[in-house]
Amino acid sequence: MHIRLSIVLFSVLICLMGCQKKKEESPKTGNSRGDKRPNIVLILADDQGWGDLSGSGNTDIRTPNIDAIAKYGVSFKNFYVQPVCSPTRAELLTGRHFPRTGVYATSSGGERMDYDETTLAEILKNAGYQTAAYGKWHNGTQPPYHPNSQGFQDFYGFASGHWGNYFSPMLEHNGQPVNGNGFLVDDLTEHGLGFIEKNWDTPFFLYLPFNTPHSPMQVPDEYWNHFKDKNLKLYSTERDAKNAENINFNRAALAMVENIDYNVGRIMAKLRKLYLEDDTIVIYLTDNGPNSFRWNGNMRGIKGSTDEGGVRTPFYIQWKDSLPEGKTIPQIASALDILPTLSRLVGVPPITAKPIDGKDLTPLLFEKNPEWEDRLIYNHWNGKTSLRTQKYRLDAENRLYDLQKDRGQKTDISVRYPKLRDSLVKAKKDWLYEVQPQTAKTDTRPFSLGHPSYLYTQLPARDGIPHGTIERSNQYPNDSFFTNWSTATDSITWDVEVLADGHFDVELYYTATKENLGSIVELSLGNSRIAKKIRVMNNPPLKGMENDRVPRKESYVKDFKPMDLGTMVLKKGKGTLTLKTLKVAGSEVAEVRLLVFRKVE
Repeated sequence: MHIRLSIVLFSVLICLMGCQKKKEESPKTGNSRGDKRPNIVLILADDQGWGDLSGSGNTDIRTPNIDAIAKYGVSFKNFYVQPVCSPTRAELLTGRHFPRTGVYATSSGGERMDYDETTLAEILKNAGYQTAAYGKWHNGTQPPYHPNSQGFQDFYGFASGHWGNYFSPMLEHNGQPVNGNGFLVDDLTEHGLGFIEKNWDTPFFLYLPFNTPHSPMQVPDEYWNHFKDKNLKLYSTERDAKNAENINFNRAALAMVENIDYNVGRIMAKLRKLYLEDDTIVIYLTDNGPNSFRWNGNMRGIKGSTDEGGVRTPFYIQWKDSLPEGKTIPQIASALDILPTLSRLVGVPPITAKPIDGKDLTPLLFEKNPEWEDRLIYNHWNGKTSLRTQKYRLDAENRLYDLQKDRGQKTDISVRYPKLRDSLVKAKKDWLYEVQPQTAKTDTRPFSLGHPSYLYTQLPARDGIPHGTIERSNQYPNDSFFTNWSTATDSITWDVEVLADGHFDVELYYTATKENLGSIVELSLGNSRIAKKIRVMNNPPLKGMENDRVPRKESYVKDFKPMDLGTMVLKKGKGTLTLKTLKVAGSEVAEVRLLVFRKVE
């Protein structure tokens, strides 16, 4: 009897051990961890290069908090994004090649991701997640392109491509203009911490697309002081007369990354304090290569380039007690893969109306020797296209490089492998034919106005067209304003589509000097028009230069103030919104930054 019982107990023990081993070898998902699905914190830096981390081997910088995500999680050795901001963000959010989503530029409407795309935020929100995005959106300003209409229940930051001031700037909260509080990355993180605190007991998706180290190069003194006199030991291997390094720019960029690292540390500390670290998937990556020639692992290319240095990014993912610690994955992967991978990890099927181009990376995350087919990753920007296999890169000029031996793309091996080169050239042509990249000439989408489900619509100067003597404050539109409005024949127009009939209160964000008060401005669309005399002076100075560590190329900004223009009655349909003057009281009517439409309930 005792012997028979011992045999039974031993058999049960063996079974339990086998079952436990099988469980450990299989991917853990949200459905295998109880009732509550894991949270997600996705942190995206702006214009930070692969080499701008101490974990990448940069001895000029200290990034212990970011490095720790890799140390206690999984890092990808060969992870790729697109050469610039908007395309990467579209791929990350949809899992689809960015030309399919309508994105083809970074400003003036070309940054918009089609509203019928299904985003990761929409998928998670439909599964019961609380969702928020705090930072730089850069995939459309007006609903239904706005983050609130793309799955994010709460948005705080700016929807444009770059911003003119990082210290308490004008931002928006769910479409309504508001003032920021302190240094922008610190402020965005503060909102993220509040969101985590508020939703600690329910699954949440927190997207933190930070705005740095994108220019203007502004950073608090405590970080700048660490770098302003620092002798940087590492340099770009592409330095020459054409590609000279701007040392102060690079010092500022590294200082800004150290500030990001501080804020990543704040996020991780909050998760630990609330006992959420083992219930939260944390991801860190950047949106393209570095925004200057600086050390980047001796790779060729910077931001805007389809070469290795312009598109390779760090990609770290941590899920404590679920993902392996310290694992490095050599297989190539891309931003396209984030949506299907996270969907698998949290146990939410990625139900989309359009096919997903990305791959589920969970076999690479969990398995020691996964079966994994070679693939092609495509990089495209400004008419140039390159592609990456596990071993090779075919560049935009159809030169071939063995990146396992030649990460810096020094030796073209096309002559040695003509059949391989020709097959990759054909794959490139086939891909371009399939995705059909759009251009400004083929984009017929007007700017949307008055979405029936949203209270606010912003029409910034960036999206307007000046006529007559009116000039844009800078050739880069994203944070620009209109100036030199001096004659009665001048006007500003926006190509719009009113999405539903409605009444809208309209505010004009303007400046006007005392001697120019008395001009009358009129706003019209179809048969609807409103006019108002400018009676209140608002004559702020240009600002931004006082916080810049190096001279900028973008526009400086001003403190534009709102003026109530009145209420417009708009009818559904397309047309030209026109801002003009009925009277010029002085030498200049006003400077114009923004129109804000508020739907009257």
